[in-house]
Amino acid sequence: MTTTVLSIEGGALAAPPPGAGGVRAYKGIPYAAPPIGPLRWRPPQPVAPWIGLRSAVAFGPNSLQGIVFDDIDPTVCGVSEDCLTLNVWTLASPGGAERLAVMVWIHGGGFVVGSGSEPRYDGTRLAARGIVVVTLNHRLNALGFLAHPELSRESGHGASGNYGMLDVVAALYWVKRNIAAFGGDPDKVTIVGESAGSEAVSALMASPLAKGLFVRAIGESGAMFATPSRSPAPLAKAEAAGIAFMRKVGAANLKELREAPAEAILAAAPGLGYRPIVDGHFLAKSPAAIFASREQSDVPLMAGWNKDEGFNFTLLQGEAAKRPYVGLVREIFGRRKQDALRFYPAGSPEAEQASARALGGDLTIIHSTWAWIEAQAATGKAEIFRFRFDRAPLTPRGWFGERDSASAGAFHAGEILYVFDNLPAFPWLISEEDRALAEIASSYWVNFVKTGDPNGPNLPPWPSFRSGAIMRLDATASAVADDGRDRQIFLRDVAAAQEPGADGASSSRTS
Repeated sequence: MTTTVLSIEGGALAAPPPGAGGVRAYKGIPYAAPPIGPLRWRPPQPVAPWIGLRSAVAFGPNSLQGIVFDDIDPTVCGVSEDCLTLNVWTLASPGGAERLAVMVWIHGGGFVVGSGSEPRYDGTRLAARGIVVVTLNHRLNALGFLAHPELSRESGHGASGNYGMLDVVAALYWVKRNIAAFGGDPDKVTIVGESAGSEAVSALMASPLAKGLFVRAIGESGAMFATPSRSPAPLAKAEAAGIAFMRKVGAANLKELREAPAEAILAAAPGLGYRPIVDGHFLAKSPAAIFASREQSDVPLMAGWNKDEGFNFTLLQGEAAKRPYVGLVREIFGRRKQDALRFYPAGSPEAEQASARALGGDLTIIHSTWAWIEAQAATGKAEIFRFRFDRAPLTPRGWFGERDSASAGAFHAGEILYVFDNLPAFPWLISEEDRALAEIASSYWVNFVKTGDPNGPNLPPWPSFRSGAIMRLDATASAVADDGRDRQIFLRDVAAAQEPGADGASSSRTS
């Protein structure tokens, strides 16, 4: 049997046999050199050439990480610093004349865990609809986002800390140069991400380093925009944290830090670790300030969130659950406490639980995504489509540990299996309504990747966000009015007052 060979950067790649629906899955393709040894905390370097024919039937190892979230298991493919690989699903015949639109997926996981090989990201069913699907790994946590004065000095541009984002840019350049070999059109690339991946998409829209590498963008539940409880860190603050990190590892200088075992680097990372910053290179200013200055990549945007993000991010969890709700509100809003309590009222345990859930979801996910959409609406000209995912998946008992699955609602990341039309990836209970929504949602996403417009035959009409409507995705899909806008405007004003000269500089936001 003759093996079909693709010629790409690095060498010859063996085409795997087609699978379900005629889709070929090329796995574990390196898009940059291993970021190990002297390349730790340096921008990604070109792919190291290999000798002979490279197989593409197994995923590469995940970026070094531990187990943080219940729905992400990094052990299946193993973990390693040598992690800069990507995967391609395509219906196109190797060497054929097809030029299909390309979807580049950036995984979630808080910038500390996750990979492009998670079963829920399998691109088979989307690729069968006539697009090329790419998923990727990038450096995470301290290995991906550590800033330090020594790193900034050696960089040549006075910046450090966004190596994981530079990895994504390198992957997009790889796609630009190589995706035609897989039947993809390098001029029709859409970047798509969820949670941390959605934050990455918003940052890529803002970064000058990513201009020209994509023509459309989709964000699901997250953006690198300020809220009253979080804003993008500046380089100086991140460098100070990097100095403290070096001491914690026990290294005296950058040379010793580069020589430290990767496991020691991972162990020394605090809590949820490190994330993208305003470094002066990948991001010259905060994304909000870049959008306000009309310097973003002005491309069609489809973005939104899940209705019950606050189930995962309620304020009253962990140690905070032992504290009075009103006290937590006072810490966040200060003199605006009473205004906050109008939108997130107290008064009874039931009311406070509901408010803590709504506020936690707003502060962690919803407001930043809302602000991103508003910023693009205010200063961009390209079309915008906004969604709210309302479907409550039927998760089995114990899926959320001791928490009641029945109360989860449309929780964070619950939309992914529907978007990928990949419901069997998790052992959820699946109804005909779920299958119908997966067909609708995946069709919207594929249509947008192909054309910049989610609308298509036999689908409920999805109006432009500029018309004032949003798309509600549930057992059925329907356009609804933008409710909850007043509380998002309140959060925007509080965040702006807390960040003068940064996100507060965005005076052109609409209201």
